[in-house]
Amino acid sequence: HGGLPNKIIEVDPNMVEMFLGRIEDPPNPRMDGSDMDSGFRAIMFTDLAGFTALTVQLGDARAMDLLRRHNEIVRGELAQHEGREVKHTGDGMMASFTSASEAVAAAVAIQRRFQAHNYESPQEQLNLRVGATVGEPVEEHGDLFGASVQLASRLCNLAEPGQVLVDDALAGALPSGKIALSD
Repeated sequence: HGGLPNKIIEVDPNMVEMFLGRIEDPPNPRMDGSDMDSGFRAIMFTDLAGFTALTVQLGDARAMDLLRRHNEIVRGELAQHEGREVKHTGDGMMASFTSASEAVAAAVAIQRRFQAHNYESPQEQLNLRVGATVGEPVEEHGDLFGASVQLASRLCNLAEPGQVLVDDALAGALPSGKIALSD
């Protein structure tokens, strides 16, 4: 048509994606910079056991302080062990790892930090449950879905306070002799 644009109209990127598809490729979730992503993930859930009762006992403001402590501990260990926070679940967190070993190491480190917190603050005990498994979840809009996610959540619910509960699939994905597991 030969005409030059004389007016710029801002459009919502979500609307553009609805009609044309994504505008740019999503960032590579691999920490090692490689181009191939197998889709394999270790999925971990944390849950503060008895947090509702603790909120009633301490009040909302103090309970939120303790929840922030949970977030600080978990996020710190995720950063140390190449984990990614997927979402916050209210009184816990869902995380993913590209390495089963790093997931277990993070879970153990998290529980140790909670033990240290409980030793230093006996009047404000935080009892954490952790559940983890491996699989190939489906990712959509930064969230993960699928059987492995559901199983990790169930394992977390079954774990005792202070326990890390993993299934046979995660245990089988660990290098032999590197991490000691008990039945």
